[in-house]
Amino acid sequence: MNQEELKQILPHREQMLLLDSAERVGDTARGVYHVRGDEWFLQGHFPGNPVVPGVIQCEILAQSVCVLLADRMSEDAVPMYTGLNNVRFKKPVLPGDTFETECQVTKVRPPFYFAKGTGSVNGQLCVRAEFSFAILPKEKARI
Repeated sequence: MNQEELKQILPHREQMLLLDSAERVGDTARGVYHVRGDEWFLQGHFPGNPVVPGVIQCEILAQSVCVLLADRMSEDAVPMYTGLNNVRFKKPVLPGDTFETECQVTKVRPPFYFAKGTGSVNGQLCVRAEFSFAILPKEKARI
């Protein structure tokens, strides 16, 4: 899926649509983000030594796993993070890197979904995490 196809299942838009492409391979979602170096989140993190923030890496994981739930997503639905567990950062993600994700859904209790994922650059693990989110109607996402 390219960005235009991703917009059919994700509510995110520019500046927060953080996937360049994604695909479903069996029960695994794979995503790709090319770090250009001019992103808003690199401007102050850190001047002269830009590093992709960990929260952005986790957001890319969450956007990736939504590919597996395309049939549950609609323009009236919003995926909202509900938890992050066992997050470990192993290597920094830098401008020029291609950040690749692999995610799986581990448990489903609608509207809650539990997942795990990894992010890597050139085959080297950068982040791994377990996370959960709820898919909510837009009106309930504004609690």
